[in-house]
Amino acid sequence: MNHDFFLIGIDGGGSGTRVVLGDAHGRELALAASGPSGLGLGIANAWQSIAAGCADAFARAGLALDWSRCVLGCGLAGVNNRDWLADFQAKAPALAGLAVESDAYTTLLGAHGGAHGVIVALGTGSVAAVLDGADQWRLASGYGFPSGDEASGAWLGLRGIVHAQQALDGREPHDAFAQALLDHTGAHDRDSLVVWLCEANQTAYAKLAPIVIEHRAHPFAARLLGEAGVQVGKMIAALDPTAALPVALCGGLGVPLRDYVPQSFQGRLREPLAGSAHGGLQLAQREATRIAG
Repeated sequence: MNHDFFLIGIDGGGSGTRVVLGDAHGRELALAASGPSGLGLGIANAWQSIAAGCADAFARAGLALDWSRCVLGCGLAGVNNRDWLADFQAKAPALAGLAVESDAYTTLLGAHGGAHGVIVALGTGSVAAVLDGADQWRLASGYGFPSGDEASGAWLGLRGIVHAQQALDGREPHDAFAQALLDHTGAHDRDSLVVWLCEANQTAYAKLAPIVIEHRAHPFAARLLGEAGVQVGKMIAALDPTAALPVALCGGLGVPLRDYVPQSFQGRLREPLAGSAHGGLQLAQREATRIAG
């Protein structure tokens, strides 16, 4: 292996990017974060966020960033869109190496250390994945906003804002939950809320999810969170019908939604060993070994 390489693990989603900088052996040198790099928010934006995160990581390690010495392992939301993936690869800087996979795959690598298991990644979007006994991996959910990504932050926010809409026109009481949603959007009447709704993307909706969780005792929010738990259970059952594998709930909503997962799955839930960015570092290490071989 070329010992001049730096290995970089990237976890890119709709809310932010996490970066792990490692040396040629995969030893961690620095961590950093930057803005969103999910491909659905634009390829130029994705590379801008990745570049900013990498520059920060190198600065924290006291090193100079030189793309030609970097092998990137990227786990990104949106790579299932082949056109976006091709555009992302075409616009890459002059790297020593680049490996790109779904963020579900890198989350799976990080959560179980490359061992067999199931993950349900719950962030701005959502996706579930399994690495089974035959060393095959496959997905459930993850079809994207707005029609898919059940139990994600954007899914919760898109449904949660309905309570504010109904409160504004008298279909539901104008209570503290409705007001908290409206305060976040900056809306004070029907017209101003319509303006916010017309401009909102998946990231904007996902930022409403903490409000739903904060008001979890509210009947509307409680029903919504309960349905999120049911959806997580359906993903797990689809990927591991024999109920034999450990399950890690990952992402920013993994902990808040854990108690809403049906009881039949609770005994198999495990804490993830590491995150998607560290899974990306494993991916970068594989790519560096391939290049060197």
